[in-house]
Amino acid sequence: MDSALSDPHNGSVEAGGPTNGTTRPPSTPEGIALAYGSLLLMALLPIFFGALRSVRCARGKNASDMPETITSRDAARFPIIASCTLLGLYLFFKIFSQEYINLLLSMYFFVLGILALSHTISPFMNKFFPANFPNRQYQLLFTQGSGENKEEPTAMPSSVQGLTGGRGSPAPGSGLTRPLCPEIINYEFDTKDLVCLGLSSIVGVWYLLRKHWVANNLFGLAFSLNGVELLHLNNVSTGCILLGGLFIYDVFWVFGTNVMVTVAKSFEAPIKLVFPQDLLEKGLEADNFAMLGLGDIVIPGIFIALLLRFDISLKKNTHTYFYTSFAAYIFGLGLTIFIMHIFKHAQPALLYLVPACIGFPVLVALAKGEVTEMFSGRFKKLKIGLHKPKSNLSRLPLPLPPLGTTRHRESGAGSLSEEGAQRGRAKSWKL
Repeated sequence: MDSALSDPHNGSVEAGGPTNGTTRPPSTPEGIALAYGSLLLMALLPIFFGALRSVRCARGKNASDMPETITSRDAARFPIIASCTLLGLYLFFKIFSQEYINLLLSMYFFVLGILALSHTISPFMNKFFPANFPNRQYQLLFTQGSGENKEEPTAMPSSVQGLTGGRGSPAPGSGLTRPLCPEIINYEFDTKDLVCLGLSSIVGVWYLLRKHWVANNLFGLAFSLNGVELLHLNNVSTGCILLGGLFIYDVFWVFGTNVMVTVAKSFEAPIKLVFPQDLLEKGLEADNFAMLGLGDIVIPGIFIALLLRFDISLKKNTHTYFYTSFAAYIFGLGLTIFIMHIFKHAQPALLYLVPACIGFPVLVALAKGEVTEMFSGRFKKLKIGLHKPKSNLSRLPLPLPPLGTTRHRESGAGSLSEEGAQRGRAKSWKL
């Protein structure tokens, strides 16, 4: 995970830049201001809209749209896994040819980027389809075996799931003699999903062939919005553990070593947002970029989205904590940009974002006397329908947070009660 805000030094040679000893012309103050302002705006968009969509995701009637919940155990392991991933990428770039590594990563993010962008634009595109649009339903089904040995996926009713534990094998004493085969892959989608997928593929081909910064940013924004929407913290305490651990991670890898900045400049994948400081001089072919890692958007973003759901759970018709944390993010990122511009050195953005995003809402909670409610983890319930799973083609595995992070639901906030599961009908989920 790239988590540093970087500004190539004006008039200096940078990785991927000229290699004949020439230097870049200094960026103009207008170009620098445009680049910084654009990075700030691009960071705010996925956080704001991702937080709103996270509420709809939590209230969704489709079980396949249920979010991935990050627990306190996951949060504690997060910085360790992120460090191993970052160091592994650094060693790969040192040992193997950068060209071949980036080719492999480009194909991987080409697929993920198309799926992420398709999922992002789908709600907006649905508004443009006419009412008489021929929308057909499709299903992509993979089963195990062939011929007589073919195993058909069996949809288990809720009463049978209680006997099998949802694993497809009968529990002892259940009276079932034949194992029920779980589905391997079962995607349901429609014509509208295919249209969105086709439009996203155009951007994917553009990125794969040109590596253009606009295509990179489209994929980066899609990844960020999906991350904020689909990754949910189970309570505020978990959020503090996650942000606190990554605060140390970010400071160490940026100030203690050159690993993060090296990976960020060598890694040709949409894991960062970039904006050229020489756009006014060179137009869309500009190449002197300031960059912001997606981790600096997604990590604070999922905490801000949690506070929005906390606001809603209080049922006071106010979004005090959401707006406070959102303003804190603007303040923290603005301070990061200011410090970076003054000292001309890449900055660990979480060094400024974490204290702001945690400190501001906590101060508000102290003033309102709601600290206990905030940290108790027992938010008032949001009613969430739980229906038969329906996979969607646009549902995708996210490349952020770092690969290998384990996420699962556990009892407590974000989990369905045992009684509700046994009854097989919709119950409320705790946030």
